[in-house]
Amino acid sequence: MSETPQRDGPRQAAETRPAATVLLLRDEPEFQVLMVKRHHQIDFASGALVFPGGKTHAGDADAAWAAHCVGWDAFDDEQRTLRIGAIREAWEEAGVLLAEHHDGRHFAEACELSLREAVDRGEVAFLDVVRDLGVRLRLDALTVFARWITPVMMPKRFDTWFYAIRAPADQVAVCDGREAVDAEWIAPGEVLRLAEAGQRTVIFPTRMNVQLLAEAVSADDCVTRAEARTLVTVLPTVERRGEANFLVLPPDAGYGAVAEPMERISAEGRRG
Repeated sequence: MSETPQRDGPRQAAETRPAATVLLLRDEPEFQVLMVKRHHQIDFASGALVFPGGKTHAGDADAAWAAHCVGWDAFDDEQRTLRIGAIREAWEEAGVLLAEHHDGRHFAEACELSLREAVDRGEVAFLDVVRDLGVRLRLDALTVFARWITPVMMPKRFDTWFYAIRAPADQVAVCDGREAVDAEWIAPGEVLRLAEAGQRTVIFPTRMNVQLLAEAVSADDCVTRAEARTLVTVLPTVERRGEANFLVLPPDAGYGAVAEPMERISAEGRRG
């Protein structure tokens, strides 16, 4: 007896992968954020301006980090892993290490690009780098800025936490040349202007968070505003309005009433 063919049901949403991003802030010569330019060979949003960040790695959850972090006991395992991942990504992509020596002095030395590349390739553990440098990561210095989850219809989905922090004044940002080909300090308002003029590619989630960032007037003001906000997880949904589809944000997430045409979002993802 043959089986009756089953009709395909709705496609199951892809699982989300944890990710972390850092908004490195400074006030000289003006209020600015560090952004990196994605490599042109990356398949999605090549050439786009983004904040340093990426997926967490298994090594970010190593229990041995307890002896090499400031603020370890203040967070649960999830936040520890995310914050370690955020700091690692900022170091790998931009060369900025958010750490301090055991005597409390801020870490200020530059690390060899080859070492950052080895960590990125998984050849060297980030934990070993931090241990050898004799420093501790500043988990406590990161302030939650936002949390975004990729819409359910996307084939690759991430649960991304954004953190804000005043950047160390004595470290120089240098891109890795692999995932990021340029590191640039830029005023939030200038990012929005360049995006609107079509001179830079800034994908939707980044643009929304730059817009939120632009409400602040300084690094301290940004951190204070982030601390005061009630965190609302942003899971954009698609709504049909008239003849077009729009990506809609929760109205209480702090971004205002946002309904972005899907056509524009798709164009940003394709643009190099």
